[in-house]
Amino acid sequence: MSIATINPATGETVKTFTPATSSEVDAAIARAYDRFADYRHTSCAQRARCASATADLLEAEAEEAAAMMTLEMGKTLAAAKAETLKCAKGFRFYAENAEALLADEPADAAAVGASKAYARYQPLGVLLAVMPWNFPLWQAVRFAAPALMAGNVGILKHASNVPQCALYLADVIARGGFPEGCFQTLLVPSSAVEDILRDPRVAAATLTGSEPAGRSVAAIAGDEVKPTVLELGGSDPFIVMPSADLEAAVTTAVAARVQNNGQSCIAAKRFIAHTDIYDEFLDKFVARMEALQVGDPTDPDTDVGPLATEQGRADVEKLVDQAAAAGAMIRCGGKRLDRPGWFYPPTVITDITRDMPIFTEEVFGPVASVYRAADIDEGIEIANATTFGLGSNAWTTDEAEQRRFIDGIQAGQVFINGMTVSYPELPFGGVKRSGYGRELSAHGIREFCNVKTVWIA
Repeated sequence: MSIATINPATGETVKTFTPATSSEVDAAIARAYDRFADYRHTSCAQRARCASATADLLEAEAEEAAAMMTLEMGKTLAAAKAETLKCAKGFRFYAENAEALLADEPADAAAVGASKAYARYQPLGVLLAVMPWNFPLWQAVRFAAPALMAGNVGILKHASNVPQCALYLADVIARGGFPEGCFQTLLVPSSAVEDILRDPRVAAATLTGSEPAGRSVAAIAGDEVKPTVLELGGSDPFIVMPSADLEAAVTTAVAARVQNNGQSCIAAKRFIAHTDIYDEFLDKFVARMEALQVGDPTDPDTDVGPLATEQGRADVEKLVDQAAAAGAMIRCGGKRLDRPGWFYPPTVITDITRDMPIFTEEVFGPVASVYRAADIDEGIEIANATTFGLGSNAWTTDEAEQRRFIDGIQAGQVFINGMTVSYPELPFGGVKRSGYGRELSAHGIREFCNVKTVWIA
């Protein structure tokens, strides 16, 4: 894929970029490595001033940053502005909390025969971040903010279709006061990742993206014995039980499925309704999905914009068409819109069987699969019948059922009577083939630290 800004609402190539040369990549790694030697010794207070200033800039420039995101990947302006402000919140959270999160952890000195014993968190060094296009700023910030506040330095290899977002992030971090070399964007193709990761000056890597990309990075890092954090997507369940507030569940279900034009790893994708309320839930859900306005993402009346790439739309079409051909019922949508750009309508599918690819594969677009469950046991079984395990949603006011869902759903996150959302205060990550490791919260800032044991006689 060429490195270019292509407007997904029109298909027009707006701007192309020349990839960095191997010598430019080497120079960037050298800058990062040299910078780490002194940056690691800066205080949390010094880093916090830079993080807070970066947050100020993001808030001040939210409108401009939103327009850039909408141009490059097609999310609505409202969603793009909210994402920019969320990035500011992420920087502020770590600016205000990093010192406490990284404080020495005392141990029982007497039990180990010492006068003092504790664990100290120290930065690892140069970190490589391989990031996707769907949340062009937030995905990178949830790595950058904790990494920089921990005393690490970062190199960003962003998706090739959001180069302006990638360059903007490095620029705003620099303008926030972080020293030169602390955070750099490299416009390079995916083929360049292996050489960067194998460079002995690079200490670790994090990747958010597809399962094949995660396997590749994990294999290279494993061969080099370097730590990684992987977030590889999901096929999140959204379970609705008879005791749920059905109106609230339906409203949230629609928002959860079409957020970011349906292109979110933690978007609910499989909707599992108890048989007692299945028909009512389905009727309301289909009506709400059909009523959504699809169109220009810069129009404030638009609910769902285009998919980010032409290939992405083709992948969605293939899964829907395969399901329909095999007997699944298309309740609404199901056909691309006859207009320029990479639009696909909100779509609801039922009568899906387990031999259909759509049952097991992640659909990265505004397509919802709806299933009937006879009871809570079948609901949990359907929810877990996937290789993914990122987020999950369960709707019930019965406390016993809530406990069953919390214990029984195989996922990194479970949201009861709400929509899965990432927060700086909460750990974010998955199990099974959704990846490993955690971002955000205390867990995220400690992932790329050396937890050093200190024992003093």
